[in-house]
Amino acid sequence: MTNAIALFLAALIIGFLALDHYVLAWGAPEFLMRRLIELIDYIAFWR
Repeated sequence: MTNAIALFLAALIIGFLALDHYVLAWGAPEFLMRRLIELIDYIAFWR
């Protein structure tokens, strides 16, 4: 992955989170963190 691609992806993710916060109010960060915690628990179970 080149630096340009990494910066583009980071800007895209930050832009979506900012859009969600100021316009959409879907609660995307909360949803993503809950799913991440579930994934970590699932992976820890198989360890």
